[in-house]
Amino acid sequence: MQLSRPWQSGLAVTLATITASTIAIPLSIAKSNAASPSGYLMAQRFNDSWRTPMVPAGTQIQVRYDESEKIVLTPEETVPVTLTVARDINSTRGNVTIPAGSQIKGELRPASGGTQFVAEEIVLFEDADPVPLNATSDVITRTETVSRRTNPNIFRGAAIGAAAGAVLGEIFGRIDIWEIVGGAGAGVLGEVLLRGRREVEVVVVEPDTDLTLTLQSNFERNPNLR
Repeated sequence: MQLSRPWQSGLAVTLATITASTIAIPLSIAKSNAASPSGYLMAQRFNDSWRTPMVPAGTQIQVRYDESEKIVLTPEETVPVTLTVARDINSTRGNVTIPAGSQIKGELRPASGGTQFVAEEIVLFEDADPVPLNATSDVITRTETVSRRTNPNIFRGAAIGAAAGAVLGEIFGRIDIWEIVGGAGAGVLGEVLLRGRREVEVVVVEPDTDLTLTLQSNFERNPNLR
């Protein structure tokens, strides 16, 4: 069947349009490739931070202190302490980022009339390198006044800061009945002993209830760390 001239013209226009579009697509891709420095089609690169396990600031970390049930120190004393994470902490994506058993190293430091634990670093796995950790406890202001009338047995089994041990030893006449922690030098101990106190005020820390930590900034773990 022979097509009329109007139909022939319409068909020719349609074929020409399809041909032009087919040619234009490769040309457009070629121009995009030429615009990129490498000559290849460039894809958008996304930030890989979404892959990093992250625990947000404000998250609480339950810990325990395996050395004793309480820590006794003077309000002016700084004592190094290592705490153990009591339960797994998950990231915002739901995977375990801080596993139970991780070791948190830091110090009990004087703060606002009491003492506060300030974390410095955390060891997530045995033999792993420590990584920085920005976390603190609330300030513990629970104190006890100790005099010669106080029964020294109340401190048995407690970890005693070196300075607290010195003043308690002065009051009770001996220091070897307690486990002494911390690294106060002989000069500091001598200065404390020479004060001739008949009573002393100490801060009593109960780790299971006093040392819940709060992250002060986001904690991000290297995703390659296993």
